[in-house]
Amino acid sequence: MDALPAKKPSESATEMVQIVLPSDANALGAAFGGSVMGWIDICAAVAAQRHSRQLVVTASMDDLHFHAPIKVGWTVTLRARVVAAFTSSMEVGVTVHAENIQTGERTLTTSALLTFVALDKDGKKLPVPPLAPETDAERKAAAEAVTRRSERLARKDRGRTWVDLAHR
Repeated sequence: MDALPAKKPSESATEMVQIVLPSDANALGAAFGGSVMGWIDICAAVAAQRHSRQLVVTASMDDLHFHAPIKVGWTVTLRARVVAAFTSSMEVGVTVHAENIQTGERTLTTSALLTFVALDKDGKKLPVPPLAPETDAERKAAAEAVTRRSERLARKDRGRTWVDLAHR
């Protein structure tokens, strides 16, 4: 099989905008974490599909951090891009910035890293193109992703997941 051509991180860049509606919010008038997580998953999936040009599924969500609340009526801008590509999986970084429409103030509210796997219609893993980082920041992000992947695989090989640890 011919090797897939490498792609730049910018080729997977995806931006999505949402308005936080009352149905997306808790009793304090802030977006439910689950709603934000759903938006992150969708935005990241689009980035992974752009990189791989295949259907993808979410394998994991790591380093999900809620930095600040997002209020009803504000807009959120999600930005995602592939930060590393492996054999059949990709790590995608996502940031979420909220904007108070009345003041114009923008704040980083959420960040996450997700892993996606490319699959064919029968659910078999497919190869993905390698990533060709262009900047020092992109090279650093890719190297850090390699370390995170190694740590995830080591935990998996030891049979230890958060589920195992939580049920001791």
